[in-house]
Amino acid sequence: MILQSSNILESFIGSEAIVPSWEASQVVILPVPYEYTTSYRKGCKNGPAAILNASQQLEAYDEELELEICNQIGIYTHPTVADSCLDSSLAPEIMLQQTEQAVSKLLADNKFVITLGGEHSITAAVVKAYQKVYQETFTVVQIDAHGDLRHEYLGSIYNHACVMRRILDLKLPILPVGIRSICIEEANLIKERSIRVIWAKDLANNPNWIEAAIAAINTQKVFITIDLDGIDPSFLPGVGTPEPGGISWYALLRFLRAIFQTHEVIGCDVMELAPVKDSVASQYTAAKLVYKLIGYHSISTS
Repeated sequence: MILQSSNILESFIGSEAIVPSWEASQVVILPVPYEYTTSYRKGCKNGPAAILNASQQLEAYDEELELEICNQIGIYTHPTVADSCLDSSLAPEIMLQQTEQAVSKLLADNKFVITLGGEHSITAAVVKAYQKVYQETFTVVQIDAHGDLRHEYLGSIYNHACVMRRILDLKLPILPVGIRSICIEEANLIKERSIRVIWAKDLANNPNWIEAAIAAINTQKVFITIDLDGIDPSFLPGVGTPEPGGISWYALLRFLRAIFQTHEVIGCDVMELAPVKDSVASQYTAAKLVYKLIGYHSISTS
């Protein structure tokens, strides 16, 4: 069943794709343009629309996978959920409820969901929905510049800087990748709980970091959450806090494809795009990343 919203955006990849019926779609793009706790550069509520708009310029053919992904797998774009563009006062608790409900219904219809944010706090609701549906342990692989492991930040436990702490509260294992900015509270928590972290310095200094990261995933099922500030801001500057360093484009693709090849990826999200005025580089890169995720899912299930 499709949840209705008054704000329907462009469909992902648009006219280049064969837009299937709801029943025929295998992948659902779920836009959640929510922004409430942003603490530095704002604008991530505009991220989902920017990604969908940029996706209209993508080529249907993927040269790496040698197929037209959108002709291989049906892609459906869902109406927006928890939309700050419609209601800027929407409280985090309500956003989490609405998002969890939406994702749960999509999973009940056996869809592979890619959620587009919006601020990273959204991921807590997405992961909670997956946990309720699957009722088994899976690893949340976090691509990010920041730990996001604070108990609370700026007076809220639902702040975007607390999202991975909320996931730990669900008793799920996590694998943070690309981290290069944490506070002392987070550093202490990582040590106390022996959390395996693939630091950004590991990406630069260890040529075998992908193998090490894959080996650190101890569950068959994986959920991938991508905060776009985990990527090198020299080619994706459109984020709230563009930390120096980060994952390069081809290293990111190698890592993602390796996860899909070795594990069962149950879902993904792409968060925190804050478009830069008079530049399309960030949203186009984000749209291509989403298309890559769909492609890797397609070949892993074919």
